[in-house]
Amino acid sequence: MVESIHRPFLFFGKFSIGHFLKHFMFEIFTIGASIQKNNIFETSTFNTKKMQSAATTPNQYIAELPHDRKEAMQKLRETILLNLPKGFEETMQYGMLSYVVPHNIYPDGYHCKPSDALPFVSIASQKNNISLYHSGIYADPELLEWFKAEYPKHAKGKLDMGKSCIRFKNVDNIPFELVGQLTTKISVAQWIEIYERVLKKQ
Repeated sequence: MVESIHRPFLFFGKFSIGHFLKHFMFEIFTIGASIQKNNIFETSTFNTKKMQSAATTPNQYIAELPHDRKEAMQKLRETILLNLPKGFEETMQYGMLSYVVPHNIYPDGYHCKPSDALPFVSIASQKNNISLYHSGIYADPELLEWFKAEYPKHAKGKLDMGKSCIRFKNVDNIPFELVGQLTTKISVAQWIEIYERVLKKQ
């Protein structure tokens, strides 16, 4: 069993935090820039062709989702909120439902754009899947191995993971219980320590 708070992080090999953060933060920033650029001329807040949203609140985001994604996204949102460690906050960031370290806890914010809160987890309804961006899943090899080992116990089919996200192409196969367990594993203090120790020193 992976302990959630009092266990030290391990970093080695291809799963080092530096390797992960480079890909995760780049992708989050790229997605955000693309959304901001492409929504300048949108007359509605949700671009169904590109699956991008300019919603300003989480409730608006959910309300404007296509019918076949709305229930799964709402359940995923509720699962994260139920298990999210104290201190993280829900917001809209880069066109996605995001869970961040707010400025009242971490005033420096996100280094690429300090006016933005420090991102941690995001979920999004993309064109071909629902994506979960979890900035800690690659930060700790033990946590990653735990997740990979637990996944077959909670879901059918092969785990679909990229360098910065977990993809669910079938909304009926989202392992909500496992996502809830994963959400508890890294505290606000741990994420800030990881972020400052590695990313901000580069």
